[in-house]
Amino acid sequence: MAAEPEFEVRLAKDAADLRAAQRLRYQVFVEELGGGGEMVDHGARLERDRFDAHSDHMILWDGDRAVGVYRLMRADHAASAGGFYTEAEYDLAPLKASGRSLLELGRSCLLPDYRGGAAMYHLWTGLAGYVAEHGIEILFGVASFHGTDAEALKGSLSLLAQRHLAPEALRVRSRAYQEMNLVPQEALDRRAAMLQVPALIKAYLRLGGMVGEGAYVDHAFNTVDVFLMMDTARMNAQRARIYAQEGRV
Repeated sequence: MAAEPEFEVRLAKDAADLRAAQRLRYQVFVEELGGGGEMVDHGARLERDRFDAHSDHMILWDGDRAVGVYRLMRADHAASAGGFYTEAEYDLAPLKASGRSLLELGRSCLLPDYRGGAAMYHLWTGLAGYVAEHGIEILFGVASFHGTDAEALKGSLSLLAQRHLAPEALRVRSRAYQEMNLVPQEALDRRAAMLQVPALIKAYLRLGGMVGEGAYVDHAFNTVDVFLMMDTARMNAQRARIYAQEGRV
């Protein structure tokens, strides 16, 4: 980035804002990562799906350019959409039965030049305000490893399963179960395994993030997905500021 960024975070307010978010998602999920989907518009370069119309879209702007986005789906949004996006991959019954206020984080991405602390800090600051405004207690969603070869990711998946598994009362399970615990603890190279974990997943783990049971291989998006959840009562705001300022995401 040649000039100092002029960041602003706000919810999409009209169709033009939504198209900006979908165009950004196309750049990352389709062009960069090789994903696809039934509603992807390659002519207009828009990555979209049926859940977009039922969600809030938090966009990070640098001037008039959309550079980061989170799709936010509360329980009332999910009710109008016929369910959460994540329910296609994971059985959310334990979370729904908890009686806690839920927020699904989806389609999160940043343009490559903005994958540093300052941009993520602004997005997380906006998200924290949204969480407080709506009284959210549990954040959740799927996070992805690039590629669909679980065997190539066995160290990282094993590390997540062995050290970051959610408590049984809140533990969701993959609907197309891909075992994550593939390497015995005594044979696992934890340092090498953590180096392979995407930066965004590491950031969630530092905030107390936990994983569900089993991964999900998403061939449409060319990813291996893991379920991540965070209990806002356990999140440490100071740690969030530290990882953002150090540019770890």
